[in-house]
Amino acid sequence: MEAEKQTNGFDYLERSSACLRMEAEKQTNGFDYLERSSAKAENDAVNESNLDDAANQRTCLICGDRATGLHYGIISCEGCKGFFKRSICNKRVYRCSRDKNCEMSRKQRNRCQYCRLLKCLQMGMNRKAIREDGMPGGRNKSIGPVQITEEEIERIMSGQEFKEDVPEHTWGNNGDSDHSSPSNGASEGNQPSPASTLSSSRSVEMNGYTAALREQYINTSMSTHYQLLPHLFSYAAQSGLLTPQPRSLYSQSHPLVLQLVAAEDLSPLTTPMLIEDGYKVTQVELFALLCRLADELLFRQISWIKKLPFFCELSIEDYTCLLSSTWQELILLSCLTIYSAQIFGDLADVTAKYTPSDDEIQGFSEDGMEVMERLIYLFRKFHQLKISNEEYACMKAINFLNQDIRGLSNISQLEQLNKRYWYVCQDFTEFKYPHQPKRFPEIMMCLPEIRCIAGKLVNVPLEQLPLLFKAVLHSCKSSLTSYRTGPLPCLPTSSAN
Repeated sequence: MEAEKQTNGFDYLERSSACLRMEAEKQTNGFDYLERSSAKAENDAVNESNLDDAANQRTCLICGDRATGLHYGIISCEGCKGFFKRSICNKRVYRCSRDKNCEMSRKQRNRCQYCRLLKCLQMGMNRKAIREDGMPGGRNKSIGPVQITEEEIERIMSGQEFKEDVPEHTWGNNGDSDHSSPSNGASEGNQPSPASTLSSSRSVEMNGYTAALREQYINTSMSTHYQLLPHLFSYAAQSGLLTPQPRSLYSQSHPLVLQLVAAEDLSPLTTPMLIEDGYKVTQVELFALLCRLADELLFRQISWIKKLPFFCELSIEDYTCLLSSTWQELILLSCLTIYSAQIFGDLADVTAKYTPSDDEIQGFSEDGMEVMERLIYLFRKFHQLKISNEEYACMKAINFLNQDIRGLSNISQLEQLNKRYWYVCQDFTEFKYPHQPKRFPEIMMCLPEIRCIAGKLVNVPLEQLPLLFKAVLHSCKSSLTSYRTGPLPCLPTSSAN
């Protein structure tokens, strides 16, 4: 009954996705359709009030768009409301490539996230009202605008305020969650499942290493991940944790890996990516192609969720929350692995026929440059590791089961599932590649970089995406022969995630 309810829920998601596809084809800013969808969903959940009725006749204090009510203390539109909530909840740190005084209007608001968040704070949006605003029973009308000092604003904009926050769900010193451990699930039934047996047998020996790796995986800034990686290797080697595991553990993990692989759609992408010889692709045409490609990839992620072996263990609300927060990461991971031949082959051929204007090249932002450098680095890393379909399926499940996302209800179950596939991936990798003891840590350390790139991609103006993809695909395709045996370049440093 529960599975049928969830399936119906995802059927609704698919219908919504179809509607979004139609709308994205009509709009030039196609990648913004998820934000519009999210804003609409939030708007439908808001209780009408006299204050909202009056606000309908006013404009947003941030961008001048039509206001829909009192959001986090000030009159604002749904777009700025959602942007402020995501920025604070996800602890986003933006950068302005200009003079930190960019124009804020309905058409210009997406060009600079830094200045948009800055104006939200300057106008009095109350970040402490976000939790209360999201609680059942409507909004807290007593919450009004706040006045904060320039020093406080600077701490928020620089990310210093977020670094001092204590995570709600942290991992203890022994590597276990404050909420549960995988071994707890074995006592609920008469016979423990292979997953629970596997997790129980590994929970003791993996305590120190899992805690160390997880702490860096979740909390460390992206620029220091690769500096810490050798220390993690050294710690694991001294502890004897990188010794290949006996076949008994592999026999338990292998069926779980096969279930994850079976959930994947490994068929080629159907979005047409073939262009006649001599045809010149315009910026608008390339952008439309990227929108259609992203839409197909998103639809495949929705289908993937319904085929997961643990589909019935979580609610449709949690799945929706997880997908809305990780869809960019899932798409990026799939493009680097199972769809890499088409992305770095067919799509690269299309982007090669696009010639950007001088204005596009001169206006390419620093955020775009950083994303480009990180994507090229990650592509070469994946190419050297030669990630298998089994490893990809495990990485994807681990990244998707992120219990640190706000708004989730069954966090303890998510933690158990995450740890289950963390162990499964390690057992599979160590058995499959016994002579590569550092392979599993290297694979896991790719996930923070994927999250970093996905987070920074939102800072890149939409009109720069065609040039970004052209540069990335051209460089990656060239590096296949130029750097096949050469060392990896240094990862660009970043002051914030």
